[in-house]
Amino acid sequence: MNFSFIIYIKTMIVLMLLSSCNNISGHSLETQDTATEAQKRLEEKANEAMAFCEKNNYNTDFCVLIDMKIHSGRNRMFVWNFKTKSIDRKALCAHGCGKGENLSTGAKPVFSNTDGSLCSSLGKYKLGIRSYSQWGINVHYKMHGLEKTNNNAYKRIIVFHSHTPMPTKEIYPQHLPMGWSFGCPVTSDEMMRYMDKKLQTNKKPTLMWIYY
Repeated sequence: MNFSFIIYIKTMIVLMLLSSCNNISGHSLETQDTATEAQKRLEEKANEAMAFCEKNNYNTDFCVLIDMKIHSGRNRMFVWNFKTKSIDRKALCAHGCGKGENLSTGAKPVFSNTDGSLCSSLGKYKLGIRSYSQWGINVHYKMHGLEKTNNNAYKRIIVFHSHTPMPTKEIYPQHLPMGWSFGCPVTSDEMMRYMDKKLQTNKKPTLMWIYY
């Protein structure tokens, strides 16, 4: 075999390996940056949530923060402990599938406050009374939208509930299947059991904040 051809092949292999390493490094850096940004958003929202809860006589032990900018295959529902200023529990959370012009994808949610849109709505919510659900662990909590972006939530029957097929662990890089939510924040049965126990012992209303 021609010696120069062998050198050429070896050089191409090295270049391909280097390119692969660069891609891996770039992906890791991108993931790290995204995680850093998400943590910063979480802490900022937690501080605002604490001020809101103190002012409005809400539960100041914990709140529920949902970051819809995070990949749907990653944990994006967080139970924030106001006392320790840290996350007590985190889980996957589905967003509304939408329909028509408001059709969402696993990669990018579309938000709407319109009745019949099947979209999630951004904003602060008061978690209301505990009631029966046909989904998951058969428990849901009413949701009362506190802002212009979500004040139709109760009328739209947007509630906090679980869905049994929801994984208990992250499935990234896969997205959650669309159709598991018509606008409700839907989580796993395991997370819902945890939340149900916490919410039943609370005398003051609990804040849930969905943001992007």
